[in-house]
Amino acid sequence: MSRTTYKIIGGIDRKRAEDILDGIGTLKVAIVGDIALDVYWRADMTKSELSRETPHFPLPVIQEWMSPGGAGNVAANVAALNPSKVCMIGIIGDDWRGDVLFKELKKRSIDAAGVIKCADRFTNAYCKPLRRGISDVEYEDPRIDFENFSPLAEADEKRLTNEIERIAADSDMLCVIDQMRFGCITPAIRDKIMQLSSQGVKIIVDSRDRIGLYKNVILKPNDVEAYRAMDSDKDPKGAGIDELAGIASALSKRNHSPVCMTLGPRGCVYVEGGEAYYIPSPEIEPPIDTCGAGDTFLSAFSCALALGAEGYEAAAVANIASSITVKKIGMTGTATIKEIKSRVGLNT
Repeated sequence: MSRTTYKIIGGIDRKRAEDILDGIGTLKVAIVGDIALDVYWRADMTKSELSRETPHFPLPVIQEWMSPGGAGNVAANVAALNPSKVCMIGIIGDDWRGDVLFKELKKRSIDAAGVIKCADRFTNAYCKPLRRGISDVEYEDPRIDFENFSPLAEADEKRLTNEIERIAADSDMLCVIDQMRFGCITPAIRDKIMQLSSQGVKIIVDSRDRIGLYKNVILKPNDVEAYRAMDSDKDPKGAGIDELAGIASALSKRNHSPVCMTLGPRGCVYVEGGEAYYIPSPEIEPPIDTCGAGDTFLSAFSCALALGAEGYEAAAVANIASSITVKKIGMTGTATIKEIKSRVGLNT
């Protein structure tokens, strides 16, 4: 891949950041995609006793908590920025996990009217057993996943299409989270999303394996996803910013789309109209926890773009938001307007 020239954006002017952050309260943002329930079980192994029936020590759960995961975590991150309305669109099953997920969304002031309940689908869930012993060291056992392994039924696909059209028409930004192999973003739904973009709906897409299939929308891959979309099996970790900008530029040109490619602790590259920008992340002292940082970035970036910010301005705000989340150790955190303002030195 050829190297590309780029401009370095060191940050964002405080007054400009304040204008963007203050404007988020006027927005209506919709999120469509693979919603899940994150389930955490903390076990205290000092309380475990050998089972009488089996040769195993059970996990004595002393604490349980749950939160929206997948596309639901993006919705939670958007809600933390306090726009005027956040709408969730997706598919859940008719099961206890779906019931809990509804409650967790409403608890965060997320409108779940666009979430469709299907009797023949699982509610996606990631169940994470955490165990402690005598020391303070905590280990996470292998996850217990609930995931669908069959395509979405045509009737449910049609219901979902109707919800997307209804809610997108009244939204300032539609965020698409396309992650699962047999998730709710089917080829027909993907075509509908690109059609809505051609009709003037602002749309940003985050997809683990299919980012290269979307055209004429805003793309937000990480570096690995972008390389794969360009049929490169190279490890981007050792690549320089000029090479990374080249990958993002090639994807942008091929798919007729602005591209914001995140680079983990290095920040991100933004490409639009043939112009490439590198926006470094703020320096953060360890310890850090990157869990959920990408969802925080996407949420802040999407809201700033919806307000008309330039792509590199939106990326600078998103970098700041992510720098807050990574300091929330042991949790899938969010960043609030107050926290972001404090980080950029604004009075709150």
